[in-house]
Amino acid sequence: MTFGIILSVFLSGISLSMDAFAVSICDGMIYRDLTKRKAVLMPLTFGLFQALMPIIGFYVGMAFMQYIEAFDHWIAFAILLIIGGKMIFDGIKELRSPVEEITLKKFSLAEVLIQGVATSIDALALGFSLNTMLGGVDNVQLWAWVSVFIIGITTFVISLVGVVIGVKVGKLFRKKASAAEIVGGVVLVLIAVKIVLESYGIIGF
Repeated sequence: MTFGIILSVFLSGISLSMDAFAVSICDGMIYRDLTKRKAVLMPLTFGLFQALMPIIGFYVGMAFMQYIEAFDHWIAFAILLIIGGKMIFDGIKELRSPVEEITLKKFSLAEVLIQGVATSIDALALGFSLNTMLGGVDNVQLWAWVSVFIIGITTFVISLVGVVIGVKVGKLFRKKASAAEIVGGVVLVLIAVKIVLESYGIIGF
């Protein structure tokens, strides 16, 4: 059970970080005055927001859990299916779009903060389903904090890699970032199916 939870959370963290990964690549390409501090600040911001949003969603979900626990697995399924489907759709759309001319600009902290919020909205939705994902553990709240820590660290590392890729390679990796987003969407859809199957005892870790 514990291994299954950690694996699901880790895979969710990877999947949800794909937007931040793609944005980090773009930022690495377009910001012309990046220092090491600024380069670390971007993925740190993304990781913090990616951890903050699901814990907010988790506690909001707990407040209403008594009303929805009879069908919470279907709520989790719908949320993850929508998130994953959107990621797949956006990734395919990006893959089919022409490569645009990239314009260099100065680093903007305000812009990075906005990006952090925008790329973590999906994580807020995931927080609503954390109760279901963590079903069966003794201390749900402790595991919720452990989960968001894993998600935040995962996003930080992947986003940092994205910045490095953006700086070093530039335009060549734009299409690969879109492909990564598609893969992330597929993983979320698979997790959604796994939650429903586990709720009916069809599979289990």
